[in-house]
Amino acid sequence: MAEKKLKASQCNSAQLISQFAQLNNYLTPQSKVLDLACGSGRNGQWFTDKGLDVSYLDRDLSGLDVIAVNESTNIERLEWDLENGSAPSLPENHYDVVLVFNYLHRPLFGQIVKSVKPGGLIIYETFTEQQAEIGRPRNPDFLLKLGELKALFANWRCLHYSEDLFGELPNASYKAQIIAQKPLG
Repeated sequence: MAEKKLKASQCNSAQLISQFAQLNNYLTPQSKVLDLACGSGRNGQWFTDKGLDVSYLDRDLSGLDVIAVNESTNIERLEWDLENGSAPSLPENHYDVVLVFNYLHRPLFGQIVKSVKPGGLIIYETFTEQQAEIGRPRNPDFLLKLGELKALFANWRCLHYSEDLFGELPNASYKAQIIAQKPLG
């Protein structure tokens, strides 16, 4: 299992994507990307800038601020509340890359895993239990347990994993982050 550790001080949110140099090796012009719980869309924008098809999903898209680089770039806007049971299930084996940043709703883990195509990537970063010691969120429902994210993708090929304090206080956050490739078979 190849695992590459990026410098924690340099690696948060959009930086996790842009500084993982190998990422381009996993993308093709036909790659489909899901930016789940996208907020403003800043993480998915990196993929949109490459001309890839990106689906931006959040329960409220009023803050979405993304720009297509050309008219052939497909931006899909999905305004779904994934937590109240009203949203359709994520399509299975549909996305080449699924991004999840600063969001945790454990009942979705199964759908997220199934939505990634064989050979596709998960890029996931969110807060760990240690975050409650220095700031928000504090609710354990929104905080990963030690090693939980890595365990969830234990059968995937781990390309990067880190669980650390990112940034400098007072703006630092305890997070776990993973980039992993779904098995082909």
